[in-house]
Amino acid sequence: MVSDLIVWPDVRGAQLEEFLVRLESEGIDTVYLDPVDAACAPGLKTMSTSRSSDYVIIGDGTGEAAPDEAEPSGPKTGRRFKILSNSDIDEMMAATEKGGLDFVIVEVDDWKVIPLENIIAKLHGVSTRILAVAETPAEVRKMFSILDVGVDGVIFATSSISHVREIMLRMGAKKFEMTPATITEIREVGDGERVCVDTSSMLKRGEGMLVGNRSNFMFLVHNESVGSSFTSPRPFRVNAGAVHCYTPAPDGTTKYLSEMESGSEVLILTGDGGARRAVVGRSKIERRPMLLISATANDETGGIMAQDAETIRFVRPDGELVSVTHLKEGDTVLVHAREAAGRHFGMEVADEYILEK
Repeated sequence: MVSDLIVWPDVRGAQLEEFLVRLESEGIDTVYLDPVDAACAPGLKTMSTSRSSDYVIIGDGTGEAAPDEAEPSGPKTGRRFKILSNSDIDEMMAATEKGGLDFVIVEVDDWKVIPLENIIAKLHGVSTRILAVAETPAEVRKMFSILDVGVDGVIFATSSISHVREIMLRMGAKKFEMTPATITEIREVGDGERVCVDTSSMLKRGEGMLVGNRSNFMFLVHNESVGSSFTSPRPFRVNAGAVHCYTPAPDGTTKYLSEMESGSEVLILTGDGGARRAVVGRSKIERRPMLLISATANDETGGIMAQDAETIRFVRPDGELVSVTHLKEGDTVLVHAREAAGRHFGMEVADEYILEK
């Protein structure tokens, strides 16, 4: 099966090896590269014209194979097609109807949406997978959503790991490692400004936002889809925490809750670490009594400042919800915790000394 996102590295020389290693760490499993050039990362599958590739590109892009380009019997095979008119689509259709093609690579020019809509409509439901070529994260996102079906995969040309990370998060393909943390302290700290994040999406039970006083230690704060005899459900809302708290963004950076506004993008997570993107409809900053909650996990210590109210809930390791007003020292809740790293305007800075307390 051809992967959903195939990265076409736009780097050369010594930078390529480091780039490929980082791609693996981001969850990429296939690159648009000759196997010889990808030898430094044997865990990655390759797509190229080389017969040693896992996915072999044959033909000259017109739908006709050259005499010496008989289709390999082992690896999956496909062809590239430059689509400039409907006649090019017809030629591609004729090639797929002959059989033997596992995938087609579609390259479109200025007109990107309409040609892909026509191709998806004609090939949807057949075994040949449709791959498109993109150069920006916005193009990738658009190609995956065309006709509410999208292409089967995108070949993304880039030299930016942050762009790859952003796309993987948007696709829900990248997971956050979630771990149980033991509550060590719960303390009333008086009034402060807290942020309610109202998204433009309906949130399900089990979903919430990662929020914390530190960027490397964030609690899974549940949404307000659970009502009570005193409150109505607000399934679009996360009463996230104090204005200074961090939350991860889909582009791989972190944001302060105070920065959330209409049109901002946030990540919505589940207890198993799955993430999806949501757009903020509005944020509400109001002064409320606050709790400082601290916990430990994986030899790391972190905390969160949250409103002192029954409607703010964390998620236990078994998926059950617990209100911050019912928390006790020794309880366990789900967090995302890792070794601390410095940040500059929300971007992680490797090897920078940092101490937060």
